[in-house]
Amino acid sequence: MDSHRRELLRKIMALEFSALELNLYLDTHPNDDRALADFNQVAHELAGLKQEYEHRYGPLFNYGWGPSHDCWRWPDEPWPWEVSW
Repeated sequence: MDSHRRELLRKIMALEFSALELNLYLDTHPNDDRALADFNQVAHELAGLKQEYEHRYGPLFNYGWGPSHDCWRWPDEPWPWEVSW
């Protein structure tokens, strides 16, 4: 796996963690405007990175989260969870 692909996956995982933590925080602090702004910024950046990854390397999930433009690429290896760090 090339280093750019590995780095994209690391960034995606970090942003997913941040989004989840902010989501949990906002569940108990729904009026925290700064946390909401942080969540929206993380969600926007995460969506962009996922779009870039799927455009370059294929889908991250097999069930409707990302389109497969030229051919069915889900069986292509390595799968996102098979990355050796």
